[in-house]
Amino acid sequence: MKKPIKPARENISPSDLTFGLSTCKRCLWIKYWYKVIMPGQFPLVGTMASLQEEHFQGADMPTIDPSLRPGKVTKWGEWVKSKPLMVNGVESRWRILGKYDLVSTNDDGTIGLIDCKVSDSERDNGQFYSPQLEAYAYSLENPAAGRAQSVASMGLLVWKPTHAVGDSLENYGFGVFQKYLPVERDQANFLRVIGEFIEVLEGDLPDSGPTCTTCIYLNERSALDNA
Repeated sequence: MKKPIKPARENISPSDLTFGLSTCKRCLWIKYWYKVIMPGQFPLVGTMASLQEEHFQGADMPTIDPSLRPGKVTKWGEWVKSKPLMVNGVESRWRILGKYDLVSTNDDGTIGLIDCKVSDSERDNGQFYSPQLEAYAYSLENPAAGRAQSVASMGLLVWKPTHAVGDSLENYGFGVFQKYLPVERDQANFLRVIGEFIEVLEGDLPDSGPTCTTCIYLNERSALDNA
Protein backbone atom coordinates (compact mmCIF):
# COMPACT_ATOMS: atom_id res chain seq x y z
CA MET A 1 0.00 0.00 0.00
CA LYS A 2 1.52 3.32 -1.09
CA LYS A 3 1.75 6.03 1.55
CA PRO A 4 0.15 9.31 0.42
CA ILE A 5 2.10 12.56 0.46
CA LYS A 6 -0.22 13.94 3.14
CA PRO A 7 -2.52 12.18 5.63
CA ALA A 8 -6.26 12.40 5.02
CA ARG A 9 -6.68 13.79 8.52
CA GLU A 10 -4.27 15.49 10.91
CA ASN A 11 -6.58 15.73 13.93
CA ILE A 12 -6.20 12.93 16.47
CA SER A 13 -9.36 11.66 18.15
CA PRO A 14 -8.96 11.22 21.94
CA SER A 15 -10.76 7.85 21.84
CA ASP A 16 -8.13 6.49 19.45
CA LEU A 17 -5.54 6.89 22.22
CA THR A 18 -7.55 4.37 24.23
CA PHE A 19 -8.76 1.92 21.58
CA GLY A 20 -6.61 2.55 18.50
CA LEU A 21 -3.15 1.60 19.75
CA SER A 22 -4.43 -1.32 21.81
CA THR A 23 -6.57 -2.80 19.00
CA CYS A 24 -4.81 -2.58 15.62
CA LYS A 25 -2.08 -0.20 14.50
CA ARG A 26 -2.69 -1.13 10.86
CA CYS A 27 -6.36 -0.06 10.98
CA LEU A 28 -5.30 3.07 12.87
CA TRP A 29 -2.72 3.98 10.20
CA ILE A 30 -5.21 3.46 7.36
CA LYS A 31 -7.81 5.56 9.18
CA TYR A 32 -5.52 8.59 9.34
CA TRP A 33 -3.78 8.31 5.97
CA TYR A 34 -6.77 7.19 3.88
CA LYS A 35 -9.79 8.05 6.09
CA VAL A 36 -11.10 4.50 5.66
CA ILE A 37 -12.91 3.35 8.79
CA MET A 38 -14.72 0.11 9.59
CA PRO A 39 -18.38 1.03 10.35
CA GLY A 40 -19.30 0.60 14.01
CA GLN A 41 -22.36 -1.28 15.23
CA PHE A 42 -23.44 0.63 18.34
CA PRO A 43 -26.99 1.84 17.62
CA LEU A 44 -27.89 2.90 21.18
CA VAL A 45 -24.59 4.37 22.33
CA GLY A 46 -25.30 7.88 21.06
CA THR A 47 -28.83 7.92 22.46
CA MET A 48 -27.75 6.69 25.90
CA ALA A 49 -24.81 9.09 26.03
CA SER A 50 -27.06 12.04 25.18
CA LEU A 51 -29.53 11.09 27.91
CA GLN A 52 -26.73 10.81 30.43
CA GLU A 53 -25.23 14.18 29.49
CA GLU A 54 -28.65 15.89 29.57
CA HIS A 55 -29.35 14.50 33.03
CA PHE A 56 -26.31 16.21 34.53
CA GLN A 57 -26.57 19.60 32.85
CA GLY A 58 -26.26 22.23 35.58
CA ALA A 59 -25.59 19.61 38.28
CA ASP A 60 -23.60 20.48 41.41
CA MET A 61 -20.31 18.62 41.20
CA PRO A 62 -20.30 17.30 44.81
CA THR A 63 -23.68 15.64 44.15
CA ILE A 64 -21.96 13.58 41.45
CA ASP A 65 -19.21 12.63 43.89
CA PRO A 66 -18.31 14.17 47.27
CA SER A 67 -14.61 14.24 46.32
CA LEU A 68 -15.19 16.81 43.57
CA ARG A 69 -14.56 20.51 44.08
CA PRO A 70 -17.54 22.83 44.55
CA GLY A 71 -18.85 23.93 41.15
CA LYS A 72 -21.51 23.27 38.54
CA VAL A 73 -21.63 21.46 35.20
CA THR A 74 -21.75 24.40 32.79
CA LYS A 75 -20.72 22.88 29.44
CA TRP A 76 -21.46 19.64 27.63
CA GLY A 77 -20.91 18.10 24.22
CA GLU A 78 -18.53 20.80 22.95
CA TRP A 79 -15.66 20.32 20.50
CA VAL A 80 -12.12 21.20 21.57
CA LYS A 81 -9.01 21.49 19.42
CA SER A 82 -5.43 21.76 20.61
CA LYS A 83 -2.37 23.55 19.38
CA PRO A 84 0.01 21.37 17.32
CA LEU A 85 1.45 18.58 19.46
CA MET A 86 5.12 18.70 20.36
CA VAL A 87 7.15 15.50 19.92
CA ASN A 88 10.71 15.46 21.27
CA GLY A 89 10.67 19.24 21.35
CA VAL A 90 9.59 19.57 17.72
CA GLU A 91 6.18 20.84 16.60
CA SER A 92 4.31 18.14 14.68
CA ARG A 93 1.53 18.37 12.12
CA TRP A 94 -0.87 16.63 14.51
CA ARG A 95 -3.48 18.15 16.84
CA ILE A 96 -6.07 16.77 19.25
CA LEU A 97 -9.69 17.24 18.16
CA GLY A 98 -12.56 15.79 20.16
CA LYS A 99 -15.91 16.41 21.83
CA TYR A 100 -15.99 16.11 25.62
CA ASP A 101 -19.06 15.04 27.59
CA LEU A 102 -19.26 17.28 30.68
CA VAL A 103 -17.16 20.18 31.99
CA SER A 104 -17.70 22.00 35.27
CA THR A 105 -16.85 25.54 36.26
CA ASN A 106 -15.48 25.29 39.79
CA ASP A 107 -15.77 27.96 42.46
CA ASP A 108 -11.97 28.34 42.58
CA GLY A 109 -11.70 29.15 38.85
CA THR A 110 -10.55 25.71 37.72
CA ILE A 111 -12.61 23.25 35.67
CA GLY A 112 -13.52 19.58 36.03
CA LEU A 113 -13.71 17.10 33.16
CA ILE A 114 -16.11 14.14 33.18
CA ASP A 115 -16.40 11.42 30.54
CA CYS A 116 -19.74 9.58 30.57
CA LYS A 117 -19.99 5.83 30.01
CA VAL A 118 -22.96 3.46 29.79
CA SER A 119 -21.27 0.10 30.20
CA ASP A 120 -20.87 -3.08 32.23
CA SER A 121 -17.28 -3.66 31.09
CA GLU A 122 -14.61 -4.43 33.67
CA ARG A 123 -12.13 -2.29 31.71
CA ASP A 124 -13.93 0.89 32.77
CA ASN A 125 -11.14 2.14 34.99
CA GLY A 126 -9.04 5.25 35.24
CA GLN A 127 -5.82 3.74 33.97
CA PHE A 128 -7.40 2.46 30.74
CA TYR A 129 -9.10 5.77 29.89
CA SER A 130 -6.38 8.08 31.23
CA PRO A 131 -4.82 8.92 27.80
CA GLN A 132 -8.26 9.78 26.39
CA LEU A 133 -9.14 12.15 29.23
CA GLU A 134 -5.66 13.65 29.23
CA ALA A 135 -6.14 14.42 25.52
CA TYR A 136 -9.26 16.47 26.33
CA ALA A 137 -7.42 18.15 29.20
CA TYR A 138 -4.47 18.95 26.92
CA SER A 139 -6.84 20.60 24.42
CA LEU A 140 -8.48 22.67 27.14
CA GLU A 141 -5.14 23.74 28.59
CA ASN A 142 -3.47 24.24 25.18
CA PRO A 143 -6.31 25.38 22.89
CA ALA A 144 -5.82 26.23 19.24
CA ALA A 145 -7.79 29.41 19.94
CA GLY A 146 -9.22 31.12 22.99
CA ARG A 147 -8.25 31.17 26.64
CA ALA A 148 -6.41 28.29 28.27
CA GLN A 149 -8.14 26.68 31.26
CA SER A 150 -6.79 24.71 34.21
CA VAL A 151 -8.20 21.19 34.57
CA ALA A 152 -8.32 20.32 38.28
CA SER A 153 -10.05 16.94 38.04
CA MET A 154 -10.88 14.20 35.55
CA GLY A 155 -13.12 11.21 35.96
CA LEU A 156 -15.47 8.63 34.50
CA LEU A 157 -19.19 8.70 35.29
CA VAL A 158 -20.34 5.15 34.64
CA TRP A 159 -23.91 3.92 34.35
CA LYS A 160 -24.15 0.14 34.56
CA PRO A 161 -27.61 -1.14 33.53
CA THR A 162 -28.89 -3.49 36.24
CA HIS A 163 -32.67 -3.93 35.96
CA ALA A 164 -35.88 -2.95 34.17
CA VAL A 165 -38.25 -0.37 35.66
CA GLY A 166 -41.74 0.89 34.85
CA ASP A 167 -45.41 0.06 35.21
CA SER A 168 -47.14 1.12 31.99
CA LEU A 169 -46.66 1.11 28.23
CA GLU A 170 -45.37 4.69 28.33
CA ASN A 171 -43.20 4.36 31.41
CA TYR A 172 -40.64 1.60 31.01
CA GLY A 173 -36.91 1.91 31.17
CA PHE A 174 -33.71 0.56 32.68
CA GLY A 175 -32.38 1.12 36.14
CA VAL A 176 -28.64 1.70 36.45
CA PHE A 177 -25.95 1.56 39.09
CA GLN A 178 -23.96 4.80 39.00
CA LYS A 179 -20.34 5.19 40.04
CA TYR A 180 -17.79 7.95 39.63
CA LEU A 181 -14.20 6.86 38.98
CA PRO A 182 -11.60 9.59 39.48
CA VAL A 183 -8.76 9.58 36.97
CA GLU A 184 -5.46 10.90 38.27
CA ARG A 185 -3.61 13.39 36.08
CA ASP A 186 -0.68 11.70 34.34
CA GLN A 187 0.70 14.07 31.73
CA ALA A 188 3.97 12.15 31.46
CA ASN A 189 2.12 8.99 30.39
CA PHE A 190 -0.01 11.02 27.96
CA LEU A 191 3.09 12.44 26.29
CA ARG A 192 4.55 8.94 26.06
CA VAL A 193 1.37 7.53 24.50
CA ILE A 194 0.92 10.43 22.07
CA GLY A 195 4.57 10.11 21.05
CA GLU A 196 4.09 6.41 20.29
CA PHE A 197 0.83 7.20 18.49
CA ILE A 198 2.45 9.76 16.20
CA GLU A 199 5.44 7.47 15.62
CA VAL A 200 3.02 4.81 14.32
CA LEU A 201 1.24 7.31 12.08
CA GLU A 202 4.44 8.75 10.63
CA GLY A 203 5.90 5.30 9.94
CA ASP A 204 5.13 2.82 7.19
CA LEU A 205 2.02 0.64 7.09
CA PRO A 206 2.11 -1.56 10.23
CA ASP A 207 1.28 -5.26 10.38
CA SER A 208 -2.23 -6.36 11.23
CA GLY A 209 -3.10 -6.69 14.88
CA PRO A 210 -3.18 -10.38 15.81
CA THR A 211 -6.55 -10.03 17.54
CA CYS A 212 -8.07 -7.38 15.24
CA THR A 213 -11.45 -8.76 14.16
CA THR A 214 -11.54 -6.44 11.14
CA CYS A 215 -8.17 -7.63 9.81
CA ILE A 216 -8.99 -11.27 10.56
CA TYR A 217 -12.24 -10.96 8.60
CA LEU A 218 -10.56 -9.21 5.66
CA ASN A 219 -7.75 -11.77 5.52
CA GLU A 220 -10.16 -14.71 5.60
CA ARG A 221 -12.40 -13.04 3.01
CA SER A 222 -9.40 -12.42 0.76
CA ALA A 223 -8.32 -16.06 1.10
CA LEU A 224 -11.79 -17.20 0.01
CA ASP A 225 -11.83 -14.80 -2.94
CA ASN A 226 -8.46 -16.14 -4.10
CA ALA A 227 -9.26 -19.83 -3.52
